Amino acid sequence: MIWLTWRQFRTAALAVFGALAAFAVILAITGPALASEYATGIAACGEQCGNFLNSFYDDLQGAFLGVTAAILVLPPVIGVFWGAPLISRELEAGTHRLVWNQSITRTHWLAVKLTLIGLAVMTATALASVAVTWWSSTVDQVAENFPRLGSLVFDARGIVPIGYSAFAFALGVVVGMLIRRTLPAMAVTLAVFVAVQLAMPFLVRPYLLPSTQATVEISESILDGLSISRDDNTIRLEGKAPDPGGWLLSSRILDPSGTAVERIPSPANGACTPRGEGMSDCLAELNRLGYRAQLSYHPPTRFWPFQWIETGIYLAATLTLGVFCFWWLRRRVS
Repeated sequence: MIWLTWRQFRTAALAVFGALAAFAVILAITGPALASEYATGIAACGEQCGNFLNSFYDDLQGAFLGVTAAILVLPPVIGVFWGAPLISRELEAGTHRLVWNQSITRTHWLAVKLTLIGLAVMTATALASVAVTWWSSTVDQVAENFPRLGSLVFDARGIVPIGYSAFAFALGVVVGMLIRRTLPAMAVTLAVFVAVQLAMPFLVRPYLLPSTQATVEISESILDGLSISRDDNTIRLEGKAPDPGGWLLSSRILDPSGTAVERIPSPANGACTPRGEGMSDCLAELNRLGYRAQLSYHPPTRFWPFQWIETGIYLAATLTLGVFCFWWLRRRVS
């Protein structure tokens, strides 16, 4: 049974592992040079490190996004091309009956398929995730627009891609078993997986751990932007997490009475008008008047706790789908 499963699976396996091997070679060649360029630049930049970091990231932004996208698309590819056809192709062609008539029980048949290919799924994703996390570690330090807990970086680093791929594979198997037709199963698997991935960072991940609540003075460290309206002479502030790499959930400005406000009237002394002397004077005046920022966020130190919790959720969902596969096969598939 193991030999038969390998014969059926080898083309898809060789294609994915071949692509991953080529991808890993590229990362292995470019990674050390990237780290060396960063270390040399930091050592030589002196007081101009800000300019160097901006230039360093601008030069690598395309490669950074491309490498991140590669690991993000791996789980849905596995679910669509490895998971969905695994059982649906057999049911559609009727070849499962031939195997079951060769003294192999349906439970044994399914167990071998899920175990062999499931291990290949997790191995392929683990290798890809290690390579991407290692290569991106240098760029992640300067990619301020993409914090570690943000969806783009978080979903493509650490161990969560393993959970995503395992879940995508199990989801594809279940959908294929229910629909019993390969192409529709592939389409439904992709749609459901994408819906789950979009829902996770908005509906689940923010509540995996209690968020940090803080009411602080308004400073540049918690601001992502400041705009002044010339029409009504009011100020609008955009917040960010106070810790670099943190994940801001919500931000609002409180007036001196503690009421949340969308805009702040410009101070009468002109510190926050285009004729003001600078942002520091403007923020100092707002703080003197009693305005404060109320933040809800997750600090970057929660990266690994979130990784473990979310991976556990996906692996638990994978196990549940696997149990359902065996139940459905024994009760409903003939």
